[in-house]
Amino acid sequence: MTVLGHPRSWNCQWLPLLMLLLGTGHEPGVESVTHYKAGDPVILYVNKVGPYHNPQETYHYYQLPVCCPEKIRHKSLSLGEVLDGDRMAESLYEIRFRENVEKRILCHMQLSSTQVEQLRQAIEELYYFEFVVDDLPLRGFVGYMEESGFLPHSHKIGLWTHLDFHLEFHGDRIIFANVSVRDVKPHSLDGLRPDEFLGLTHTYSVRWSETSVERRSDRRRGDDGGFFPRTLEIHWLSIINSMVLVFLLVGFVAVILMRVLRNDLARYNLDEETNSAGSGDDFDQGDNGWKIIHTDVFRFPPYRGLLCAVLGVGAQFLALGTGIIVMALLGMFNVHHHGAINSAAILLYALTCCISGYVSSHFYRQIGGERWVWNIILTTSLFSVPFFLTWSVVNSVHWANGSTQALPATTILLLLTVWLLVGFPLTVIGGIFGKNNASSFDAPCRTKNIAREIPPQPWYKSTLIHMTVGGFLPFSAISVELYYIFATVWGREQYTLYGILFFVFAILLSVGACISIALTYFQLSGEDYRWWWRSVLSVGSTGLFIFLYSVFYYARRSNMSGPVQTVEFFGYSLLTGYVFFLMLGTISFFSSLKFIRYIYVNLKMD
Repeated sequence: MTVLGHPRSWNCQWLPLLMLLLGTGHEPGVESVTHYKAGDPVILYVNKVGPYHNPQETYHYYQLPVCCPEKIRHKSLSLGEVLDGDRMAESLYEIRFRENVEKRILCHMQLSSTQVEQLRQAIEELYYFEFVVDDLPLRGFVGYMEESGFLPHSHKIGLWTHLDFHLEFHGDRIIFANVSVRDVKPHSLDGLRPDEFLGLTHTYSVRWSETSVERRSDRRRGDDGGFFPRTLEIHWLSIINSMVLVFLLVGFVAVILMRVLRNDLARYNLDEETNSAGSGDDFDQGDNGWKIIHTDVFRFPPYRGLLCAVLGVGAQFLALGTGIIVMALLGMFNVHHHGAINSAAILLYALTCCISGYVSSHFYRQIGGERWVWNIILTTSLFSVPFFLTWSVVNSVHWANGSTQALPATTILLLLTVWLLVGFPLTVIGGIFGKNNASSFDAPCRTKNIAREIPPQPWYKSTLIHMTVGGFLPFSAISVELYYIFATVWGREQYTLYGILFFVFAILLSVGACISIALTYFQLSGEDYRWWWRSVLSVGSTGLFIFLYSVFYYARRSNMSGPVQTVEFFGYSLLTGYVFFLMLGTISFFSSLKFIRYIYVNLKMD
């Protein structure tokens, strides 16, 4: 149940996005530490509140009946901060560098029964608040709830009206900040009559202490003093499990499959020499397996424009994912820079649009496509249209519930401008270069005009079985690591093991390529030459397994609830599965294509 009203009109500055696009803004991950003199004012910004178990359901702090200035002044935010749901505004707290404060009055309030009920519901839903001081987050719960006994049942609700701020400094810099309600008694919100007003006095204290720690990143306690779970530890068991699976699959492909291929090539080439020295009959007679379909295996598939668009967008997301992980490995993201990954992802997505245009148009022209303009439009729409539709639904739900995750109109226009002025033009430019640089497909075998009849296939060679096997094995290689990814994106943990993430990403791609080659060989051995789309679907189905895991995670591994969080979770989980389908389908296709070229180049034919 939503207890907060509709948000005020939040203004978003144009300058941060322009600085981001021009490369003149803050570098992602760089700490912007302010230097103070004794007695200098330290601005504390109020940011957002929301249910503890629903990370993506956040509201502005001033939407609660709390101490609020007459004129609200907002902080200029970067694009990444806006996308992260931040809406910082100056508070009434007066804090000065290295000056302690003992129980200073913040404000006096008279709350109506409606406002008290609003606070009660927020406390019952475990609302926490987030303040920011010098880019350091301070988090705490809005109130206190206690339930005890069955008969009689006790249900007590209390509001924290006093906050203790603890700040640590080193020289002229703030290193650590925390807020606490230890040894503070909550103000009871129980027993208020409908026509009665509740008088409250909010107070606060400030305590400064010097620390020997020189940098924020050197602290061991985390960025918020442990309010959220700490950074995830290395999980060697899942890594060893993934490594064993990779070695087994690579060994299967390199040893068993290549040995079978060597025998096939020796037998087929011997038969060819015998037929050539003999009667001169068609060497297809008496053959079976993948050799007999050499005149059909390079027959171009239906819906070639859609296939090329899938390959182009998949290649773009491969580059995007690799770029984000490499930037993280280089230390460009840290917990003290709000929204850095969001900003980097948007910028990289716009810049990598040229890759999707180039790969799609290049391969489309290679396989005989003529409508390259339509191919470019399909390529640029393949992800942007589903993303826009999903985002529209999610953003509408956030807007209807007054959440700060709903983007302001100015931010929407800015993002649309980025796509129109950067993303789409780069897709067209990449498409033009791809079309002009495309050579012929250069198939090692001639393709006959009439397609060969495909014999009936056993059930275990069906598309559904291949999708099940090809999707489950890559998923099993990352299933344990996937929990930590979900706990980071949809939970409260902080993921900093980017080296492990890069390793797991490489494992995923390697497993997908090996499985694709094996399944393609089994398909061709059954004289089924329709491998083009099958190779994309077989390993691309890993995206479906990831979505099914997201359903399991929501139901069994999280405490998320409510329409706002549910719509966002399943909407973006669908998009995540779709992105993995595009990425792994692309890896699978080009691995199969390379494999097929290899075996037919080494086959002796007239």
